[in-house]
Amino acid sequence: MKTYRIIGLMSGTSLDGLDIAHVSFSYNKDRNWDYQLLHAITVPFEPNLLEKLKHSTELSAFHFCMLDKELGDFFAQAVLDFISKNNINPNDIDSIASHGQTIFHQPDNGLTTQIGCGCTLAIKTGIKVINDFRKKDVILGGQGAPLVPIGDFLLFGKEAEAFLNIGGFSNISYQKQGKTIAYDICPGNLPLNLLANNKGLAYDQNGNLARSGEINFFLLDLLNNLDFYIQNAPKSLGIEWLELHFYPLIKFDKDIENNLRTVIEHVAYQIGNELNKQNINSVYITGGGAFNGFLLERIKHYFTGEMIIPNPKIIAFKEAIIFALLGALKLENIPYCLSSVTGASRDNCGGLIHLPH
Repeated sequence: MKTYRIIGLMSGTSLDGLDIAHVSFSYNKDRNWDYQLLHAITVPFEPNLLEKLKHSTELSAFHFCMLDKELGDFFAQAVLDFISKNNINPNDIDSIASHGQTIFHQPDNGLTTQIGCGCTLAIKTGIKVINDFRKKDVILGGQGAPLVPIGDFLLFGKEAEAFLNIGGFSNISYQKQGKTIAYDICPGNLPLNLLANNKGLAYDQNGNLARSGEINFFLLDLLNNLDFYIQNAPKSLGIEWLELHFYPLIKFDKDIENNLRTVIEHVAYQIGNELNKQNINSVYITGGGAFNGFLLERIKHYFTGEMIIPNPKIIAFKEAIIFALLGALKLENIPYCLSSVTGASRDNCGGLIHLPH
C-alpha cells in the first residue's frame, strides 16, 4: 500500500474563491484508491485581485504576466496560512496540485491557459507543485476538459451511475460500454451570478430571487436552441462562448428576477434532458449549484431518476479533492486525461512539476 498526502487547489470560473483541500490517499497494486479529507477551506479573493481576474482577458501581455505572478503569490500565502492554521508539517506534503485560474479555453485553437504561477507557488511554500494539467491534452487534439471524471469513478464510483458538477459550467460524467464519457452540458453558476451581481449580490442565495421571477419563454427558446446543444461530445464550454453566444441574448440591466428564473429553467431543462437521454438512473450532484435549492427543484422536475446530494464538505470541495488525486496520479505517471472523455488522440498524463530548490 502506497500513500500520498497532497494539497489540492481549485479556483473555478465562478471566482467564488480558492478551495484548498488537504487529502491523504492510499493506493494499492490493483489501482484501488481510498481517500481521507483531512482539512479544507475556501479562501475568498482579495477585492483588488478579484477585479483583475474578472477583467483578465482585457489585459495587456505585460499586465497578464503580472497577474499570473500575483495570483501565484496569493495561492502561496493562502497555502502557508492553511498549513500554519492546521499545524501541518510541510515535509509531510508530497505535492501541491494546483488547477490554476482558467482565463482562455479555446481547444479548437489548441489553446488553454490557467494562471497562478506554479514556480512562484513552489518557491514561496517550499513544496513541490504540479500545475498546467490541461495543456498536453489540448495539444493532443483533446478538449483538455473535463478532468474530474477519473476521480469521480476512482473515489466516488459506488455512489451513483453518473456525476454532475454544477460550477461555473455544468458538466457530467458516466460510463458507457466500459468507457468513461464526460462533457459540459450547459452553463451553471456564471450567468446566474452575473445577473445577481446586478442586484448588488454575489450570488442568488438558494435561488430565492429566481423563484420570485417569471419565465420569459421567448428568451428560454433562444437559449435552448443554441448550436452547442446539438453538438456531439466530446465538447466543453468556456467564458468566450458565454460572451459570444449566451450573454448577448440576456438583458443584464433590467428584469433581473425574470431573467434569473429563465436561466434557471434553461439550466435545469438542459441537465434533466441530458440525464434522461443517457438513461441515467441516479446522479451525484456537487459544486456550488448543489446549494441552490430552487435549481435542484427544477432539475428534479425534468429528471426522472434519483438525485443524490452529498454532505456540504464534499459538495464544496470535491473538485479540490480530485485535483489532489490528479497530483498523486501524476507522481505515479498514471494517465488521468481520458481520450474517451476529451477526444485526444490518446490517454495522457500532463502537468508540469515545479521543484522548490
